[in-house]
Amino acid sequence: MFKRLSAEFLGTFWLVFGGCGSAVLAAAFPEVGIGLLGVSFAFGLTVLTMAYAVGGISGGHFNPAVSVGLTVAGKFPAQKLVGYVISQVLGAIAAATVLYLIASGKADFQLGGFAANGYGEHSPGGYSLTAALVTEVVMTFFFLFIILGATHGRVPAGFAPIAIGLSLTLIHLVSIPVTNTSVNPARSTGRRCSSAIGRWRSCGFSGWRRSSARQSPASSGRSSATTTKTRMTSSEWSPPPRLRRVFHFFACYAFDSGSLRNPLISR
Repeated sequence: MFKRLSAEFLGTFWLVFGGCGSAVLAAAFPEVGIGLLGVSFAFGLTVLTMAYAVGGISGGHFNPAVSVGLTVAGKFPAQKLVGYVISQVLGAIAAATVLYLIASGKADFQLGGFAANGYGEHSPGGYSLTAALVTEVVMTFFFLFIILGATHGRVPAGFAPIAIGLSLTLIHLVSIPVTNTSVNPARSTGRRCSSAIGRWRSCGFSGWRRSSARQSPASSGRSSATTTKTRMTSSEWSPPPRLRRVFHFFACYAFDSGSLRNPLISR
């Protein structure tokens, strides 16, 4: 089981790092950027390559939606579902964190949406919540449909990764303008966690530290609950704008609309 979970971790890592990496680092590179077409192919190629590399070990899901869909279809044992999903999410978080470390090394780096998904003002094309929801549901359905068909016993063996990879490319070609394309909860979760880390680092708590340092020795003996209340209600400190944006970021997580900017590629 460890080998399977490791394969899912590595596969999801490669998908997020290769796909989102192409969007963040290469899509808008001056004069030679790969653009929407390149990003779409990058996502497809990540799945195609890792499906061949580790698909024989774990089945090559790399996506909680795929694991759940295969479980519902009776193609995957339910007792392994939780382990697969956890491995996929951890792989996505690790990949997005590494990507953030690389992208933040640029002198004029700005976190922005970090290839975030969203609707309305957070959609590259300004599409509504309804349009975004329909797009993600339809694209995810057909992605699972193609996976189930390509891996059927009557289909020639060895060609499934090609069909699956190309289908993911097509999905991105269609839906990037609408939502920036997710169809993968692990990808969205991993990228959001890395964005949260980046925003947390950029918020800065120097004011909070200075306020704490100015407290009298007598106040240090209070209970932690009282101290926490004093810090939060003190007029010496109020949440900086960027911190409030982080709170908004997490509040919008359920809708996957936490992107603070709406371009296809935000850096």
